[in-house]
Formats: sequence, C-alpha cells, structure tokens
Amino acid sequence: MSIRILIADDHEVVRRGLALLLKQEPGLEVIGEAKDGRDAVSLAIELQPDVVLIDWKMPRQDGLSAACEIKENVPTTRCLMLSGAPLDSAVFDALDQGIDGFVNKDVSPTNLSHAIRTVAAGKPYLGPEITQALIDRSRQSAAPAARERPSLSTREQEVLQLMATPLTYRQIGSQLHISEETVRTYAKRILSKLDQPNRTQAVIAGLRYKLITIE
Repeated sequence: MSIRILIADDHEVVRRGLALLLKQEPGLEVIGEAKDGRDAVSLAIELQPDVVLIDWKMPRQDGLSAACEIKENVPTTRCLMLSGAPLDSAVFDALDQGIDGFVNKDVSPTNLSHAIRTVAAGKPYLGPEITQALIDRSRQSAAPAARERPSLSTREQEVLQLMATPLTYRQIGSQLHISEETVRTYAKRILSKLDQPNRTQAVIAGLRYKLITIE
C-alpha cells in the first residue's frame, strides 16, 4: 500500500517540484497540495493523508500551528516539517509539540524519501543537515574557560543524550521506562546545571563539554 502524502507550501514551484519528485518514488503517492496553513488543515481533515510534508513558514497560518492542528484533528497523520531557516530552539520545540520530523529544504531526494517513510512508520526523524548544524554550532563555541565541566548523573547524561535526538520527552520516557514528567524534571535539572535556557542550547553545551556525542 502506498504512503499517501499531502504537500503544503506557499510557493507553487516548490510544491510542484516536490510533487514531481515524490511521484517518481515507488510506494509514495501525492494526493493533494495546499498553498498555506489553513488549506493544509482543511485538506488534511478531508483527505486524511498518511504524511503531511509542510513548510515551516506560510501565510494565513504558519506551518507549526497548522501541523499541531492537523495532529489534533487527524491523529493518524504524521507531520514532517520543511524549513530553509537555520537550526534554532524552534526545532526541538516543534518536536516536543508532537511534530514527527524535521528536514531542511535542501534535503536530497534520497533523504527526503527516507524521512517520509520513517515518519510514516511512526518513528521520529531529524535530518542529517540539522544534526550537522548542531555539531557545527557546538564546534564554533568553545567551552567557557571560567567554568569547570558540569557534573551530570548517569541518568541525566542518558536523558541529555536522547535530548539530542528527535525523540519527544514522552518518547524519551518510554525508552528509559520513566514517565514524561520525570523526563521533564531531569531536563530542568540539566538546563540548570549547564546554565542554558532551552533544549537546543543544552544539547550544544553538552557537545562542547563532551558529555554527549552525535554520530
């Protein structure tokens, strides 16, 4: 059975290009195109696709809020976000809100197809371009000389390592066999110990201090 895909992007050339690309992939079927966030929500409810490939920034309703609304109305639909913007905390914020994956707009056809198949199978996906951006950002910032390497417990390091993946806090809890609330408690402790404001910066700090690694 084919994976049924809805494409949402405000640029017609991008929509048509993605549609043409995906139609050439075996097992993938493009069933609709939306020109903005509101259209994406309406069409998703009507067509109930397996995957919505949705642009991060669109008129009338941005991609993130549209994706969250789609997830509320069609829980079986997976949402894969597309963005041309640099990596920032919004990526992990989106994943924590239930978005299933995130890829950069310059993703290769092979990786895009893989991302769609991954989220369609119910697994989270974070594109290699975004993972590389995380690594690059960590390399550009040397660890502050005035601070000693923070000390994290074994469990805190395990949580921080998984915070560097596309897993939501609920999924991290499931993998570690603890509750989502417990994961959030660990995350708050980690942010405090690393003196960082959010998940993204905590992951970057963890990389700088060599507390975690990203393959």
